[in-house]
Amino acid sequence: MAESDDERKRIREQKRKELREQAETGEVATERAPEEPVEIDGQDHFQRVVSESDTVLVDCYADWCGPCQMMEPTIEAIAAESDTAVAKVDVDRHQQLASQLGVRGVPTLLLYVDGEAAERLVGAQDRETLDRLLQQAG
Repeated sequence: MAESDDERKRIREQKRKELREQAETGEVATERAPEEPVEIDGQDHFQRVVSESDTVLVDCYADWCGPCQMMEPTIEAIAAESDTAVAKVDVDRHQQLASQLGVRGVPTLLLYVDGEAAERLVGAQDRETLDRLLQQAG
């Protein structure tokens, strides 16, 4: 089982790398949101992702956070099933960005609409709550 988890992590990281490279070179069409969460690698990348999509759900998380881990399948499903772009910010790796976003606890979910912060949810959320939030935004 550990091998399959490692393999999944390796595949996920490879896909995230490909998405980052596509976003940096402009190969990703802005009309369609990525089907996988985009791992943010810094302030500039964050600004680019937020500005290129109509709606962006930003998941501020930490690897050690149990509620964050519980929400991961829901976050991935939203990325795959909706027109909303999903960005993930590792608050341990990007402490300055997390501070600029006003993150005080994890998980914190931020919704950006047309490049502007529209909503903030702190703590684990269920799929219904997130779907309602996205429906109101779109």
